Amino acid sequence: MKIGFIGLGNMGAPMAANLAKAGHEVTGFDLVSDPPAGVARADSAAAAATGAEVVVTMLPDGAILRAVADAIHPAMAPGAVHLDCSTVDVDSARDVARRAEERGLRPMDAPVSGGVGGAQAGTLTFMAGGAPETYAIVAPLFDIMGKKAVLCGGPGAGQSAKICNNMILGATMLATCEAFALADKLGLDRQAMFDVVSTSSGYSWTMNAYCPAPGVGPQSPADNGYEPGFAAGLMLKDLRLAQAAAEATGAATPIGAAATAEYARFAEEEGGAGRDFSAVLPWLSGRSRSE
Repeated sequence: MKIGFIGLGNMGAPMAANLAKAGHEVTGFDLVSDPPAGVARADSAAAAATGAEVVVTMLPDGAILRAVADAIHPAMAPGAVHLDCSTVDVDSARDVARRAEERGLRPMDAPVSGGVGGAQAGTLTFMAGGAPETYAIVAPLFDIMGKKAVLCGGPGAGQSAKICNNMILGATMLATCEAFALADKLGLDRQAMFDVVSTSSGYSWTMNAYCPAPGVGPQSPADNGYEPGFAAGLMLKDLRLAQAAAEATGAATPIGAAATAEYARFAEEEGGAGRDFSAVLPWLSGRSRSE
């Protein structure tokens, strides 16, 4: 396929590179970053979109997505696919999809899970929202960039699935870190804690696959000084998107709200935004109950 790729940051660049390595003709644009090897450079977002069968966007937020959509949709041919892999608010995803359809384009929101490592390895999970026939067009691209893709429903459904997933992830990581901090206070060895919890009812992805305690369990960012696989600032962004959706729909999410407050404190007040989201463990370990 001829593919335009807009947004060549930490996630977008390896995704675009994997598409190019698979033999697709990829033209990329980013305001800051250079295209990776194998990806041609465009002078603008509209130029990257011109003549493309699929235009992939990987952008920071809904406002930027809307602005980029305004720039690329007029340059896209009728029937072309706008595949948005950004994580944004549901309203922005649905608005961009509506505007794409009005121009005769095929929209699909497909945010990802798996972090920078997953983008590099081509093992991302895609949560897709859009028409089944559009999904069929881009499914081969999902196979290149990821290991799993799920069509979750119509426009905005991918974003809905992503923020629900990451609300669970954020709350579960906090609970996992709190449990280790409590275990430390009780004098319980961290390895013993892991051996018990990872094989019993406390089993979770944050414990078993991404353990926040260094030297325990499989390799994780905790073993690399908490250099981010998934930064705490990005977790806070996703938790806030979930809370905005909960507010808009009247959903009761008290644990999600508590997790949002804790990550806001860690990321914004304690300078943890650029550290991995599992770095709340050393932060919690250094606090007392009254703090």
